[in-house]
Amino acid sequence: MDSRSRDQARPVLITDAQQSRIAEHNARRKRYTLTMGLRIVCLILAAIFYTTVWLMIVLVVLACVLPWMAVLIANDRPPKKAERVNRYGHPAPERALGTATDSGRIIDG
Repeated sequence: MDSRSRDQARPVLITDAQQSRIAEHNARRKRYTLTMGLRIVCLILAAIFYTTVWLMIVLVVLACVLPWMAVLIANDRPPKKAERVNRYGHPAPERALGTATDSGRIIDG
C-alpha cells in the first residue's frame, strides 16, 4: 500500500478542525487587550521613572509602538492547515466488486 492511498484511507480527526470564528475572535481580542494593558503599564512606569531620562524615553517609545503592534497581532489570523481532502477514488482492483456477468450466474429477485 503506497503512502498516498494510506493518507486517503486515514480518517479526518475532529481535533484537527479549526477553531470556531467566535473562539478565534475571542483569542484575538484577548491578545489585543493584553498588549494594550502592557502599554498602560509602560506609561505608568515612564511616569514613575521620569528622573531616569533614558528609561523614561524607552518606555514612552514602547508605549507609542505598542498600539500599532497590538492591531497587527490582533488582526493576524492563524494559518490555514494545508491538508488534502479525502475524495472518492476508484477502488483498488483487488477490492473491486465483480459484476453479475463475471460469475456467470444471474439471480432474479
